[in-house]
Amino acid sequence: MTGSGEGWLNDGLDLPGADSGLWVAGVDYISGWCEAREAADRLNRALLGVGLELSAVRAVASTNEDGRGVVWLTGWPDVVDRLAELLETRADSDGGAA
Repeated sequence: MTGSGEGWLNDGLDLPGADSGLWVAGVDYISGWCEAREAADRLNRALLGVGLELSAVRAVASTNEDGRGVVWLTGWPDVVDRLAELLETRADSDGGAA
């Protein structure tokens, strides 16, 4: 769900260093990444649902050095501003409740 084909990986929204670094033997990175992938896929479906293109903003699954899942939001500043406006409008209409 993080993209429609391979081209989305090379669209300029790369996260330098997000997947780099040393892996520690014995740390379970796979389960943390799988958890992050599920959350990233859910967020990506929501982004698509509000009309945003994954080539402009998307959630990306990763892990930290301890193997805990991490979801990064990466996007072009103007599109992230649009997402912030959508979230602010939602928060205002709900009285600030999350």
